[in-house]
Amino acid sequence: MTSRLVVSLSGLRDSTLDGAIDLVGELERRSVPVSLLVAPRRGHEYELAKDRGTQDWLRHRRDQGDAIVLGGYDDAATKIRRPEFASIGPAEATVRLTAADRLMADMGLRTRIFAPPRWNASPGCLKALPAAGFRVCADLGGIHDVVRGSTDRGRALSIGEGFVADKWWCRAMVTAAGRTAAGGGLVRLNVAAKHLRRNTPRSALLDAVDQVTGEHGARATRYEWPAVALVGAA
Repeated sequence: MTSRLVVSLSGLRDSTLDGAIDLVGELERRSVPVSLLVAPRRGHEYELAKDRGTQDWLRHRRDQGDAIVLGGYDDAATKIRRPEFASIGPAEATVRLTAADRLMADMGLRTRIFAPPRWNASPGCLKALPAAGFRVCADLGGIHDVVRGSTDRGRALSIGEGFVADKWWCRAMVTAAGRTAAGGGLVRLNVAAKHLRRNTPRSALLDAVDQVTGEHGARATRYEWPAVALVGAA
């Protein structure tokens, strides 16, 4: 079975945009689409609605075939240091998802795909997603079609977003990606944009992409809701 590759980029904002643009350009030259994880707010310090430059770039990338993914609402609003959607019930999840969806729609960035911060979604969050209008949830263990109730298994391999960004982990991520691709599995790679200031994370992601697509012939795709049930669903 041919392996598939999904590459995503999180932590997008004005201060990380230059690194994101550079990386996406490298991936575009490799014909690899990118899924862009977007959170409308980061507490009082940042609101995407006030960041016109990042908004414009995100809309441009969507027009080029990349995917916009809701990557949270406002994780700084949680009083305990935990991922925003990790341990909430369906009622609170619905409030947050609805608020985020409204903000994304106002910016022309509405999406039906969701990826919780640090890839951690509670059962209550998963339950709330369909009624809030979402169709797909990409969490740590796989990609869930929350409408059909199926899951495409494939663990997220991330630099940042709950994972470390040290050299040893970057090397381990490249190795794990190659091993998964060799077995025909779903390879999911992500990097938090703030780590693109350093060469090691950037190089590791591109090395993993080159290995998975070049050596193992993986098909590059993006997070999306397919017209038919997810391949390999369980």
